[in-house]
Amino acid sequence: MQITKLQSNKFKTNLCALFITVPLTKENCTKNALITSVLRRGTKKLKTQEEIAKKLEELYGAGFNCGVDKLGDYHVLKFYIETLENTYTLNNENLLQEGINLLLDIVFNPLIEENAFNKSYVEQEKLNLKKLIESRKDNKALYAKERCLENMFVGESYGLYKYGTVEDLAKIDEKNLYEYYKELIKNCKIDLYITGNNIDNVKVPDISSKELPKIESHHIAPTKPNKINEVQDVTQGKLIIGLDVENSQKAAVSMYNTILGGGANSKLFQNVREKASLAYSAGSTYIRRKNAILIQTGIEIENYDKTLEIIEKQLEDMKNGNISDEEFNSAKELIVSSIELIEESKEDMVTFYFDQNLFEENLSVTEYKEMIKKVTKEDVIEVAKKVKEDTIYFLTNDNVKK
Repeated sequence: MQITKLQSNKFKTNLCALFITVPLTKENCTKNALITSVLRRGTKKLKTQEEIAKKLEELYGAGFNCGVDKLGDYHVLKFYIETLENTYTLNNENLLQEGINLLLDIVFNPLIEENAFNKSYVEQEKLNLKKLIESRKDNKALYAKERCLENMFVGESYGLYKYGTVEDLAKIDEKNLYEYYKELIKNCKIDLYITGNNIDNVKVPDISSKELPKIESHHIAPTKPNKINEVQDVTQGKLIIGLDVENSQKAAVSMYNTILGGGANSKLFQNVREKASLAYSAGSTYIRRKNAILIQTGIEIENYDKTLEIIEKQLEDMKNGNISDEEFNSAKELIVSSIELIEESKEDMVTFYFDQNLFEENLSVTEYKEMIKKVTKEDVIEVAKKVKEDTIYFLTNDNVKK
């Protein structure tokens, strides 16, 4: 297990985050999502959620949470515990150490009965996960974003839904889930991040961890964008455009994305939403680990053609170097400000440094900020020239079919 300590005296609490990372596959996706929920239900010592909750309360109301996420083509099981900084305790209790012990207990000493997970816990969490997977359509903006990515990366790891599928969930029981858990722990990468003040004197057992295989991404952009229309009972259309970015200079791509759709001064916000009044929302997101950008808009369904035309004009303008000093400087200020805020949040610090570690970039917050500052307008134009439309996804209704 790799242990990273992020010292800071800015906070009155300490955050410990444990990450279990494996390559994302269809075979393990649903199991990973289910395991996090099952593990939080009980340990060998604390057999119920009530007992775990009581222990957290004894630790001055410590907080625990867990979940799964996708980072590039990896699946990450995340476990967090936040405890009061030791200097604020009444009797000098070592809450940080106790919190780490509880975190490790939940992850590595689960409640096992007859060489399997607790049957009722697994069945209950399967039902909860099934409801979560089936409810993904409720948030139309998030659903459209995920569906665009699934189509853009169809047949690839990143195209998988991070919570898996109902079909795969039905095949899981308490026995095969426990067998998979044992293999997972044996073959995963394990990282523990400890943030806060006075964090040097903690004891952590030596837990073995594997080096992850480097996954070579082989996404090939289509010669012309794939157009996908999905019909649902919606009153507002969701137009999502996936862009391929053939540039490895991530600082320059970050600048490109922010100028395009990263804030109120961006081209998409100003030209699609403000000037043309075509969209309720218009922006873009940079998916760093997949060299992709996602343009997201919420529009009246009949405005599809006009919205797409204006969006494509912004892409063309950037290729032609049509970027004002105001747009460029505003984008740089926005990114630098957001980087400066990283160290104001324990969660953001952990997320930043874990991502850096996982992809072997190992930049500090200061170094990343300096990289952004050095980006020139010419760098951004070079990025723009190699951006290609990959997927155009439209969530619409029966009234208009594109």
